[in-house]
Amino acid sequence: MTLHLISHALCPFVQRAVIALTEKGVPFRRTDIDLAAKPDWFLALSPLGKTPVLVAGGRPVFESAVILDYLEETQPIPLYPADPLERARHRAFGAVASAILGDIAALYNAPDAQDFDRRAAALRDRFTRLEPELGQGGASGPWFAGSDFGLVDAAFGPVFRYFDTFERIGAFGILYQLPRIAAWRAALAARPSVAAAVRPDYPQLLLRFLEGRNSHISRLIAAGAGGAATAAE
Repeated sequence: MTLHLISHALCPFVQRAVIALTEKGVPFRRTDIDLAAKPDWFLALSPLGKTPVLVAGGRPVFESAVILDYLEETQPIPLYPADPLERARHRAFGAVASAILGDIAALYNAPDAQDFDRRAAALRDRFTRLEPELGQGGASGPWFAGSDFGLVDAAFGPVFRYFDTFERIGAFGILYQLPRIAAWRAALAARPSVAAAVRPDYPQLLLRFLEGRNSHISRLIAAGAGGAATAAE
């Protein structure tokens, strides 16, 4: 059965599914759509009108967390721990990643410098509280659970990818002096499944998206802060 992933080029939740499929060695085909002009066939598949949608055996599975659970139940190479309590912890930190993605959206939509700084401080607090969770129980890394790559890693790969572009725009201090976070981020960036979860032109697409937000970060880009436009080419 060939799996078909309905995608959007910038969607971080799509990236989770791509990373999981790649880590499991599952063949699939991917179709990008324009969420600003959703085709009728897509709306027929997705009651929420959101990506990702995974079509399996002609039937749609939607919502990224449900897709990941489906893949865990049907495909090889488990990416959740076997222990039920530890598995619950990993699911919970997948939800933390989703909350951080919401904070990131609030950051790039912040209308002015004051709101932007407040959003940046909230993100800083999220990552500061996440820092001691890495290496918990004596695990030495490089992944969330130590030596085993899992779905929490798949969830945070897209999170850190945003900062590759943010740091071209300005030094916002969100991830400053968090050594465990920095090591995890670097390991994820080097992971083939994470790197291949987006198109080669993803940085340019994201920068263009941010430029169009009519927000504080849009104005920073327009002002050439950090040489963003040059660095993204």
